[in-house]
Amino acid sequence: MAVQRITTRNARFQQWQAQLGNRNKRQRAREFLVQGVRPISQAVAHGWPIRTLLFDAERPLSGWARELLAESGAESVAMASELLAELGEKDEGTPELVAVAELPADELSRIRVGPDFLGVLFDRPTSPGNIGTVVRSADSFGAHGLVVTGHAADPYDPKSVRASTGSLFALPIVRSPGHREVSAWLDGVDTPVTVVGLDEDGVADVADHDLTGPVLLAVGNETVGLSTGWRERCDVVLRIPMTGSASSLNAASAATVVLYEAARQRERGR
Repeated sequence: MAVQRITTRNARFQQWQAQLGNRNKRQRAREFLVQGVRPISQAVAHGWPIRTLLFDAERPLSGWARELLAESGAESVAMASELLAELGEKDEGTPELVAVAELPADELSRIRVGPDFLGVLFDRPTSPGNIGTVVRSADSFGAHGLVVTGHAADPYDPKSVRASTGSLFALPIVRSPGHREVSAWLDGVDTPVTVVGLDEDGVADVADHDLTGPVLLAVGNETVGLSTGWRERCDVVLRIPMTGSASSLNAASAATVVLYEAARQRERGR
């Protein structure tokens, strides 16, 4: 495939630049930008569809970059250094590569539900960085997928992609309108799933509840917690014991604590 060159702010550059901050542009184009060596490497390693690789036309590339350009099968675009620097959003300098990846379908069936199921539900998160952190924790502790519900930040926002450090490409992430759609999905799977909510006023400590069965952990909005619909859908609402002056944890931190506890219980039960 012939290498394309972009040296001016043409229509393609403007489209990619708009996708950095506009989820509607990403949605219409069905693509998003991936920045950083590890996220790009993880995307390729997990077989994620990469449409285009943008590289710095004005400097020699590393072996890593040359190999990706040669073997990925993606379109290669040589870009003026100052333009690539804008798309890379680095604090200093210009990245070697920026990838343009394909958006997956928002289909709950992409998440496998079996006897060992561990999933995370993030209800109406406002911070893309928190979504990326939850994705990273979910991947680290063996979860099978993340569902983001309601009017929420975008998991494919560059801040979320960077915060996930590549884990976004390792497990399914699905956006869903709300609890009704997710409930219908859970009702349709063969394995009964317990929905476990998190709240500072939960009925029991997370360490005192059995998290070894098929579980969907429901984490609420960073400010107001779980919606009424999700509170009613939860089979049980648990709390994380706190001994300091803080009344609650950041939503992503709370999810990480409970994911660790679920992984600990499951490992102990083997």
